[in-house]
Amino acid sequence: MAIMILDPSLEKRVRTEYERDSPDRPTEVWEGMTVVAPLPNTDHFQLVFDLTAAFATVIDRSRGDRALPGGNVSDRDAGWAHNYRNPDVMVVLAGGRAVDHDTHWTGGPDLVVEIISPGEDPHAKFGFYAGIGTREVLVVDRDPWALELYQLRAGQLAPAGRSDGPNPATFASSVLPLSFRLEAAAPRPRIVMTHTGTGQVWTA
Repeated sequence: MAIMILDPSLEKRVRTEYERDSPDRPTEVWEGMTVVAPLPNTDHFQLVFDLTAAFATVIDRSRGDRALPGGNVSDRDAGWAHNYRNPDVMVVLAGGRAVDHDTHWTGGPDLVVEIISPGEDPHAKFGFYAGIGTREVLVVDRDPWALELYQLRAGQLAPAGRSDGPNPATFASSVLPLSFRLEAAAPRPRIVMTHTGTGQVWTA
C-alpha cells in the first residue's frame, strides 16, 4: 500500500535512509514528488532485454535510431530532475522529437514500453507522455497477461490494439515495422513480434 508523508522531518529521515540503502532502486519524480517503483523481478528484466533486442534489430542504428533499456525522459532541460519518467524500454528515431542531453531526454520518444509491476498504474503517466509528444506506448500487463498499444492522436494517447488470453489478436506499431500478439505458453504467455515486411519473428 502506498504512503504519503507530509511530516517534513519524517520525510527527510525516510529519504535519507532510502538513498543510503537503495541507491540503485528505480525511481521517477513527478513534479517534485519522488515515485519509487517496485523492484523488477527476473521476468521483468528478461522482458526488457528481449524487447530491446528485437527493437534494435529492426531500426536503422547507422542513421542514429536508438533502442534503449530505459532512460530519463523529462518535459524540460533546466531542472529536469524535478519531473521525469523512466520507461522500461524506449525507441528514439533519428529526426524525431526526442533530444539527448546525456543525463536525460527531452521531447517525446517515438515509442516507450511500460511493464506493469504490482501496484503500478502506467496509465497515470499517459498525460505526461502525451504532453511531450510520445507517439506510442506499449503496456505489458502481467496480472492477468495482456498487451495494449496506445497511439498519439489529437494530443491524447488513444487505444490502438489489445491482445490477451481470451482474445489473442494481432496489432501493428506505426513506429516500428512490427506486429504484436500474446501467445499462450508455459510457464507464462509470450509476446510474439513479427516483422511486417520480412515475416521474421522474435519472442519475449
